[in-house]
Amino acid sequence: MNAAEQTARIKILNAMGLGPLWLSRYASEEVTPVAATLALADVPPAAVLPDGGVTDVVTVADVTPSSAPVASDPVDRVSVMSWDALQAEVASCVACGLCKGRTKTVFGTGDTAATWLFVGEGPGYNENLQGEPFVGAAGQLLDNMLRALGVQRGERAYIANVVKCRPTDSRGKDRPPTADEIQACLPYLQRQIALIQPKVIVALGKTAAIALLGADPDTPVSQLRGKEHHVNGVPMIVTYHPAYLLRKPVEKSKAWRDLCLAQNALPTNV
Repeated sequence: MNAAEQTARIKILNAMGLGPLWLSRYASEEVTPVAATLALADVPPAAVLPDGGVTDVVTVADVTPSSAPVASDPVDRVSVMSWDALQAEVASCVACGLCKGRTKTVFGTGDTAATWLFVGEGPGYNENLQGEPFVGAAGQLLDNMLRALGVQRGERAYIANVVKCRPTDSRGKDRPPTADEIQACLPYLQRQIALIQPKVIVALGKTAAIALLGADPDTPVSQLRGKEHHVNGVPMIVTYHPAYLLRKPVEKSKAWRDLCLAQNALPTNV
């Protein structure tokens, strides 16, 4: 097609409102359709080639503002994080008011490819200071429970909490986390479970059990104990929190039965 024919073709297309607003860099310099000239005013300088041609330019009528990028849902974002990224996210989390009173976040501790996952309620006074779950007397009792199962902290077991910051009341005393606080923090625990891929989960106390199961908050522990639950296909057993067992040592025999039930829930090849 010679220059005259190309010019005639472009004029017809322009009259129909279909005119192209780009030209090959090899097009004749004599071919300068009106529509193309108008388009150049709206094209970033980088789109204008040194030889006067234009590339990757759309029509003025087709120029529409691109949709602003929408931030991904926080839960979706957390659900694809690596272990290191998740830990960094927790350390800087301000998703709920618990961040205002924390000294340290308590991410968890142990074997990141653990067979056993133990989940408590939330950090207490000592945990908030040290950044590690289950320290002090309750932690010592939990360690004894682990040894009774033939495992120990850091080997074949991981210990975490539902919330990663210490919940306190108006007097600075420990309290259970609220539903909103659990909701804000639960995606972190869910991602930990997905990354660890434990063979069995032990919920230590009512708060952990309710959060993991999504059960009615008024459900008593007695209705949750003594049976095998499942969290995303992973067997879960509910038992008493070590702090509760320190206050009521008579219940330790029940806790041992719960641990035996958890051991029986393990796959036979573990």
